[in-house]
Amino acid sequence: MNGWPAAPGETAPGPGRPVPRTPSGLFPGGVPMRPVWREPYPVTGAGVASGAVTAFAWLLLFGLLGHDVTSYAWWTVIAGGLAWLAALALVRYGDRGVATGVAIVTAGGWSIAAAIVVVRWAQSGNWPLW
Repeated sequence: MNGWPAAPGETAPGPGRPVPRTPSGLFPGGVPMRPVWREPYPVTGAGVASGAVTAFAWLLLFGLLGHDVTSYAWWTVIAGGLAWLAALALVRYGDRGVATGVAIVTAGGWSIAAAIVVVRWAQSGNWPLW
C-alpha cells in the first residue's frame, strides 16, 4: 500500500489492517517502516532572540563598569567568559536556542572590544591591556 515491503514477521497493511503510523507527508510514498528521529527540544527563533537580548544587556552592564579602554576590555572578557559558561550549562541542561543567542552576541561583544583595543593600540603605539 505504501510502497515499502513488510518487515519479516510483519504483515503488510491492507483493507483489514490500518497503516501502522499516520503519514506525515514528509515521504511521498508513505511512511517508512524505520524510525524517524526528531529533536525533542528544537531551537526556536524566540529562544535565540531572548538569549541574544540577555547577553547584550549583560555585556553592556559589564562594559559600563570600565572607565577607560583597558578596564572596558577586561570587563568585557570577564563578562563574556561568564556568559559562555552559562551558555555551556544551557546547552547541556537548558534551552539550546538561548545558548546559541548568548554565544553569538558574546562573540560579537568580544569582537567589538578587540577592535577598540586594536584602534587604541594603533593610535598610541602602546599596547593598552597591560
